[in-house]
Amino acid sequence: MTKFGLVFVLLLGVATVASLRQSPAADGRELPSGVLANQRLTATAGALLFVLSAAIAVTILYLPALLAAHYVVGLLLVPPLVLKLGTTGYRFARYYLRDPSYRLAGPPPPMLRLLVAPLLVASTVVVSATGIELWLFGLRFGQGWMTAHTLSAVAFILALGGHLFGHLRRSTGAVLTEFTAPTTSGAITRRSALLASLLLGVVLAAVSILYPTPFPPGAAGP
Repeated sequence: MTKFGLVFVLLLGVATVASLRQSPAADGRELPSGVLANQRLTATAGALLFVLSAAIAVTILYLPALLAAHYVVGLLLVPPLVLKLGTTGYRFARYYLRDPSYRLAGPPPPMLRLLVAPLLVASTVVVSATGIELWLFGLRFGQGWMTAHTLSAVAFILALGGHLFGHLRRSTGAVLTEFTAPTTSGAITRRSALLASLLLGVVLAAVSILYPTPFPPGAAGP
């Protein structure tokens, strides 16, 4: 069992428990429909990513034995991740372009908006890009890619913990509302987008099984 994986699992668990013990957040039912739709798609994509992050945490616990599974889950994560970055980026743009609906919804707290979110986005992009590079080329282009992957993973863990603490309660409510409210054409579109991202991830995961990565398992650490 790797120490890095153990830390990942512990932080994920602590952030989850702490966030669920917070006071319930407003469910946003008085917000404009477009804002609510964006909020629910973001939340459902986040829920899928939460499950996949927990799965990848398990693979980290037992590297290098589960290195193949680590690649499978990592590539499965990519399309839902792009979807979530797209929905959050859309909300970010609409808010700062002073769209009245998104201004009404308001921004996240300053710490989440100015520190946690930029760190989470940057570390997510770097850890994903470096992971794909290592899967494709191994250590052909030097150890620096492995170092960047490890450091960005550490930053990702810290940022993810802060993100969960700040958003999990609200997001859980949005997901429950999405799947318990009457089904509308908008809900069907959102679920179709989520399903499409998952199916695309399955395709990438299948490719990872077929591709003989040159990355040496022993380089993944004890």
